[in-house]
Amino acid sequence: MRKIRTAVLGTGFMGKVHTEGIRRLGYVEIAGLAASPGRDPQSIAESYHVDNVTTDWKALLADESIEAVHICTPNSLHYPMAMAALNAGKHVLCEKPLAMSSAEASEMLALAKKKKRLHVTHHNLRYYPLVQHVRQMVKAGELGDILVVQGTYSQDWLLYDTDFNWRILKKANGAARVVGDIGSHWMDMIQHLTGLKITSLCGNTSIVHKTRKKPKGSVETFAGKTLQPEDYDEVKIDTEDFASVLLEMGPRCRGAYTVSQVSAGNKNRFQFEIYGTKCGVMWNQERPDELWIGHRNSPNQIIVKDPSLLAPAARGFADLPGGHSEGYDDSHKQLFKRFYGKIAHPESEIDYPTFEDGVRGMVLIEKVLESSKKRAWVKVR
Repeated sequence: MRKIRTAVLGTGFMGKVHTEGIRRLGYVEIAGLAASPGRDPQSIAESYHVDNVTTDWKALLADESIEAVHICTPNSLHYPMAMAALNAGKHVLCEKPLAMSSAEASEMLALAKKKKRLHVTHHNLRYYPLVQHVRQMVKAGELGDILVVQGTYSQDWLLYDTDFNWRILKKANGAARVVGDIGSHWMDMIQHLTGLKITSLCGNTSIVHKTRKKPKGSVETFAGKTLQPEDYDEVKIDTEDFASVLLEMGPRCRGAYTVSQVSAGNKNRFQFEIYGTKCGVMWNQERPDELWIGHRNSPNQIIVKDPSLLAPAARGFADLPGGHSEGYDDSHKQLFKRFYGKIAHPESEIDYPTFEDGVRGMVLIEKVLESSKKRAWVKVR
């Protein structure tokens, strides 16, 4: 495998996750990091062990030896960075939600196609081995016709009014917070697994904390629990803490999900349930190596991840044998493996979510907000 040089734009929580995941591939070199605003390049260089750390992300795009970029910044920067990277001839992997609007996302997709560059919307949660096993079960007809989907993506890291992050404010995050940040994962996952599209929905969003105490300094995602009262300014909140959504997926399948960042005790509980005419399945990201399979006329099952026992098409999503856990960081690595494998071998198939998935995700996010505002069902194109 030839060496591929890449750059990571953004050095917050997700920038660190991406950097570590890239290094695990072995044949991809991190040629540069673009430090997040307010962060010291020198300390980033020492912490990440990368020599080339800059606050000028455009300088990294000017380096012709860099073939790809990872965009791990606040959502407001996704569009300008992706467009500049594509115009510079780079392949682009961008965090979700893809942009601030479906219009921006559509422009990103159109330019990627025009420039003939690879494009990825970073829905890493597809890449757990047991998730892929569920996908193969559905494709093989083991669940029968899909009747019901339901689940949640619940967290508690913004439970208190003293909890704060850039995602809270519309200016950096976009109009939707929990629906865009974690609801986008749930909607992408359920369509990926079932092969069905969400055709209409009815959403209800809620801002639990009308005001929050914003730290006077920068705070990394999932951090900030040790600040003192004098370290805050009070600000008005314009994005939702919670949402519930009813779904129609074609003529027969119905469902519902909730998303929350104020549910005490839920650190990262992403759960889906899929019920068909033959059996049902349930999976929870906080217990990623276990899959519940439910039956009507025989005992239910809990299977544990073991690649030798998974569906053949799902085995390649596990790199460790049974009894050796593979979790959140491994899901990133599996996606990166397929992205860079496609760069190295252009003839290989696309086995990752593209900007097309990201555009549809943005449409769905906007439809949830539209529905909540109208307090009515809306159709999805």
